[in-house]
Amino acid sequence: MTDTSIPRADQSLDDEPTAAAPVDGEPEETETAPAKGDGDLFRQSEIAADYIEGLLDILDYDGDIDELVSGGRPVVEVVGGRLQNLVGQRGATLEALQELARLAVFRQTGSPSRLLLDVGGYRANRRKELAAVARNAVEKVKEHGEAVRLEPMSAFERKCVHDVVNAIDGVESESEGVEPNRRIVVRPAD
Repeated sequence: MTDTSIPRADQSLDDEPTAAAPVDGEPEETETAPAKGDGDLFRQSEIAADYIEGLLDILDYDGDIDELVSGGRPVVEVVGGRLQNLVGQRGATLEALQELARLAVFRQTGSPSRLLLDVGGYRANRRKELAAVARNAVEKVKEHGEAVRLEPMSAFERKCVHDVVNAIDGVESESEGVEPNRRIVVRPAD
C-alpha cells in the first residue's frame, strides 16, 4: 500500500548536503531518490505556478511567473514590483508560500515535491549573502582552529552554507539543533 499522506509541516524536502558540491551560483542538489523526468518536474512547476498565480490574484498583486526546472528540481520564480510582503522578514513568508505551493503539487500528483519558490530574486540575493557568511566562518575556523556556530537558519539557508563550506579543504560543516533553531557548526576537518 502506498502512503499518500501529506508530509508533516516539520518535514523538510530541502535535503542538506553530505558531500562537497561546487559553488557556482546555484547550489547543486544531491538526489536521494530516482530522478524524475524533466517533464514531471516541469508539470510540478506548472501546478505550483497556477497556485501562486491564484494567490497573487486574491491579493491583487502584479507579478510575472516563470516555471522551470533547475538543478533537478521544479522552480517557480515571481518577479515584479511590490512583492516584498511575499518574502517577509528573513524570507519567512516566502518559506510558507513555498510549503503551500508544495502541498498544492502534492494534492494534484500524490507525490511530495522539492519545489523551490523565489520571489523578487530574494533567494539569489540571499545565496550571495550566505556565501559571504560561510567564507567568513571558514576564515575564523582556519585562523583560530575552533568551531564556529552560526545563527539559526532555514533549510534553504543551511544548504547554501553547507555547499560553500564543503567546497573548501580543511573544514567541514554539520547542522545541529531542531527547527526553528537549527544551525550550522563549521569546524576543522578531521
